[in-house]
Amino acid sequence: MTKVKERPKKKANKKRSEKSNKINKIRQHIVQVTLLSLIIFAVIFCTYQIIKLAINPTESFLIEQGTISQSESVTGYVIREEKVIKTPENQNKLVQIKNEGERVSVGEEVFRYEATNEEELNEKIKNLNKQIQVAMESQAEVFSSDIKALDKQIENKINGIQNNNNIQEIKEYKTDINGYITKKAKISGELSPAGSYISNLINEKIKIENQLKDNSQYEKAPIGGVVSYRVDGLEDTLTFQSLDGINKKMLESLGLITGQIVTTSDKEGKIINNFECYIAVSTKTEEAKKAEVGKKLKIKLATNQEIPATIEYIKDDNDSKLIVLKITQGVEYLTNYRKISLDIVWWEQQGLRIPNSSIIYENGLSYVIRNKAGNLSKILIKVVKENDKYSIITNYKVEELKNMGYSVEEINNIKKINIYDEILADPDIERISRELN
Repeated sequence: MTKVKERPKKKANKKRSEKSNKINKIRQHIVQVTLLSLIIFAVIFCTYQIIKLAINPTESFLIEQGTISQSESVTGYVIREEKVIKTPENQNKLVQIKNEGERVSVGEEVFRYEATNEEELNEKIKNLNKQIQVAMESQAEVFSSDIKALDKQIENKINGIQNNNNIQEIKEYKTDINGYITKKAKISGELSPAGSYISNLINEKIKIENQLKDNSQYEKAPIGGVVSYRVDGLEDTLTFQSLDGINKKMLESLGLITGQIVTTSDKEGKIINNFECYIAVSTKTEEAKKAEVGKKLKIKLATNQEIPATIEYIKDDNDSKLIVLKITQGVEYLTNYRKISLDIVWWEQQGLRIPNSSIIYENGLSYVIRNKAGNLSKILIKVVKENDKYSIITNYKVEELKNMGYSVEEINNIKKINIYDEILADPDIERISRELN
């Protein structure tokens, strides 16, 4: 049997293999070229989109609930109902009985003027206290429950003085301590051999204290309110009754410094009505021109307190408006000042807040462009309130749309804006119009 030769078959297989390798290399090259082309195309496309975005920004804005307001910073002059207590003929220094800011009733003692010989009498009282103390210490210890109780009270009062910055309370503690020491001295004197000596010292001290009291002139509150010793001489000038004579020029002529605390007087005090006060401001803004007596608004103080206020008085003042605001809350924040800086918050509005740049105005109507999954829609909106940057918007009610001339069918087809809708923050009107058409 004759065998078939295999060499030609091997050569055919080798040729097919070489051909297949060439085809694979071609395919790999095509894939590489294709991938490279896609990468280059993607880079070009992204670059184009970046340039396009830079030329025509399409930044989106997510609608949320917010608040907008209109305010202005002004300088205000504080006008109060206040009554000065003073005795012109008395040149002695006053001694505070009531603290700054403490409330008093009509007829209650507020302060007293020092007695003519007060320093001398106080020195005598001081020396007598030392003598009484020495006399008590020289005696044998008296084991009396009353004395032990007084010692405990004295200790408590001394502890109460520590870390106490209230002048009136410190004075009261000091008076109590002196009273307890006097009682202790009386008891010790009665129970000790030197009792008559100690009693004489105590009687002499009481006599001088009464003399000091009798020689002092006490001043009482003419009206109810809070006590203040910060007197600047404008108490009878800046009053609500004298508003007709107050204007911007007159206020500036007072030469007051904004935010400066009125200095404390050592000759006179006053009582302030702490239930209400007024702030006079001069302004020429559009909001001021539209302001009316009785309008409710807010003011924000330099200390960030927000206080409700009411416009109580308005008058023309050359090219400005003199506006007087009345407040009945936070009066205590202003008792130390005459001239302050503040913000008048003319109005506040809450609702769906959007940037003004996102609104398109056409034929007296307002629209926004909503972007929903890439689909743009032109939505009719109602602008409720706006300031320099933002607007509060809502949808028109059916009755409003009917009054505007829309048919029932048109009203049913009108799309509504909702919270968390995405809108274009600064739409290109011409480009958007082309895309929508």
